[in-house]
Amino acid sequence: MPSVLVIGYDPQALPGVDAEAIGAALDKELAVFAERGMEAAVSAIVFDETAEPTLVASLTERPWDVVLVGAGIRKVEQLLPFFERIVNLIHRHAPQAAIAFNTGVDDTVESAERWL
Repeated sequence: MPSVLVIGYDPQALPGVDAEAIGAALDKELAVFAERGMEAAVSAIVFDETAEPTLVASLTERPWDVVLVGAGIRKVEQLLPFFERIVNLIHRHAPQAAIAFNTGVDDTVESAERWL
């Protein structure tokens, strides 16, 4: 069964963001992963000292087929150095995984499927 790790910025940590709506949209995508026979997990990270250990723990939990970095991390210009760290951690700790990017929560499944 294909496996996908979705890395996203914890919406609870973003001021002015409707964390409940993002969570509901992500839950919907996770259900679609399951319907299509894929195992998916989410690693919600915060831009602080816990980010790297949290991400490394998620990346080494199992061999992932695809690691998807969410648009909330990738599209925010101020987070560019953080995004670079994430990509390099994926490369180091999950070298077997394809790396995918979505444009928003609603195309997470399709973005991962491009690499399966």
